[in-house]
Amino acid sequence: MRRGERKGGAVTTDGTVAERVLRVVHGTPGTGRAPRPSSLRADALLAAAAALLAVVLGLLMHDGRREDALGWSLLLAAHVPLVWRRRRPLAVLFAVACCATPYHALEYTHSAATPATVIALYTVAVSGSARRSLYTGLTVIGLTVVVNASVNPQRIGEILRISGWIAAVLLFGSYVRVHREYVAAALERAARAERTREEEARRRVAEERLRIARDLHDLLAHSITLIGVQTSVAAHVLNADPERLDRAAVAKALDEIAETCRSARGELRTTLEVLRDQGTGEVRGPLPGLHGLADLAEAARVAGAGVELAVTAGEVPPAVGAAAYRIVQEALTNAVRHGGRDDLTVRVRVHRDGAALRVRVTDDGAGTGAGTPGFGLVGMRERARSVGGTLEAGPLPGRGFEVTAVLPLEGAA
Repeated sequence: MRRGERKGGAVTTDGTVAERVLRVVHGTPGTGRAPRPSSLRADALLAAAAALLAVVLGLLMHDGRREDALGWSLLLAAHVPLVWRRRRPLAVLFAVACCATPYHALEYTHSAATPATVIALYTVAVSGSARRSLYTGLTVIGLTVVVNASVNPQRIGEILRISGWIAAVLLFGSYVRVHREYVAAALERAARAERTREEEARRRVAEERLRIARDLHDLLAHSITLIGVQTSVAAHVLNADPERLDRAAVAKALDEIAETCRSARGELRTTLEVLRDQGTGEVRGPLPGLHGLADLAEAARVAGAGVELAVTAGEVPPAVGAAAYRIVQEALTNAVRHGGRDDLTVRVRVHRDGAALRVRVTDDGAGTGAGTPGFGLVGMRERARSVGGTLEAGPLPGRGFEVTAVLPLEGAA
C-alpha cells in the first residue's frame, strides 16, 4: 500500500515494506544527505567508545613510550571528528590523520590510535566509490611509509604490516559498500514490483467497473426498450377497437412483457452476484455468447421488427462471443428504438473470416441512431476494443443504419 492510501477505513502514512527498508539502506554514510539526529547520537557514542578503548590500550599496551599530556591530548583529539564521519568522511579522515601522525611520530603507544584510524578509513571506503577508496589508500599508505621511513628506516616489517592493515580496512569497507548497493538495488526492484502490482490491481478494478457498467447499460437499455415496444403494442390493441377486443393479442403482449422482465431480472441478479463476489474472484453464470443471438432475434421480432439472423462462426473464445453478443444486442436495441417504421427489417450476420469474427447488423429504418446522444455506440466500441477489435457504425445511403465489427480470435482472453 502506498503512502496516504486507505486500508480498513484508516489512512496509513507508511510506504511499502521494501520502500521502508530501502530508506534505511540508503541512509548510509556519504549519501550527501544531512545525518539525522539519531545518526549523530550514534556516531557520538561510537566516538566515545573508541576513545575509551584508546585510553585502555594506552594504559595497557607497551609498544611505545608512555603518553604525557601532549600524547593524551593528541589521542583524544583524534576521536572528536568521528562524530561527523557520515557528513564529511574525507575531512574526518584528514582531521584524524592530523592528530594521529604527530602522535605516531613522537613514538607514543601506537596501538592506542588504531581505533580512530580504522573507523575513519572504513567510513571513507564504505561511503565512496572504488576509485576514491583506491586513491585514499595510496595516499595514506604513502604518507605512512614516508613518516615511518623518516623516523626509523630500519622498521621495514612494521611499515609493511601497517600498510597491510590499511589495505585490509579499505577492502572491507568497499565490500560492505558493494553489498549495501546490491541489497538496495534488490529492495528497489521489489518496491517497483510492488508498485506495479498495485497499479495492475487498480487497472483491473477500473476495467471490471467499466465492464459491469457496459453490462448494465446493455441489459437495461435492451430490456426497457422491448418492454416499451410491447407495452405500446398492448395499448394499441386495447384502443384500436374496444368492441372487438383481441384478448389473445393483449395476453400475448403482456406475456412477452413478463418474460422480458424475468430475463432482465435474471441477468441483473447475475451481475449483482458478480459485484458481491468480486473479492473472492468467483463469477457465477456463463458469459453470454453466440448461442444467445437467437433469443435476441426472437425478442426483437416480438417487438415488431423483422430479423434475419445468419450465424456461421462455430466455436469462438468466450470473450469474443460475449463481445459479439453485446454488440448485436445493442445494435438490435438501437434499431428497434430508432427504426421509425412498422415494417422494419434488421439483418444480422455473424461469420468467421480467417482469424477474426465479423459481425454486421444493418436495418432499413430511419437511421437516426448515430445522432442520438447516449452510451450505446461508445459501449459497442469499448466491447470491440476489449478483445482487440474494431467497430464502425453509421447511417447507410438513403435509409438505414449499419454496425460492423471485426473481432480477432487469436489471443482473445
